[in-house]
Amino acid sequence: MGVKGDKNTGASNLAADFLVEKLSSIGGITSKKMFGGHGIFHEGKMFGIVDSKGNYFLKADDSNKAHFEEKGATQHSKMPYFSIPGDVLENLDELINWANKSIAISK
Repeated sequence: MGVKGDKNTGASNLAADFLVEKLSSIGGITSKKMFGGHGIFHEGKMFGIVDSKGNYFLKADDSNKAHFEEKGATQHSKMPYFSIPGDVLENLDELINWANKSIAISK
């Protein structure tokens, strides 16, 4: 997400729509505008974010953080969200696997 007071951008809107569409096979995936970006939710629980520049992030904890870092993901500020590397974003099976792990953490 962006900084409180940031305006929502076209890049963020397009990126959020793209991610929701990519993850649609999971079911129950929605987005909500927040702080110039979007929260990405599964059945009401936030597991991902899109910042105001259109960058993608998924929730991480001790169970998957090392895997994110091994792939070159970077942390979003001090929040427990890490970027989605381009090769993961382009591989639907891997993206869904990463998203499912983040969904499990968010519950």
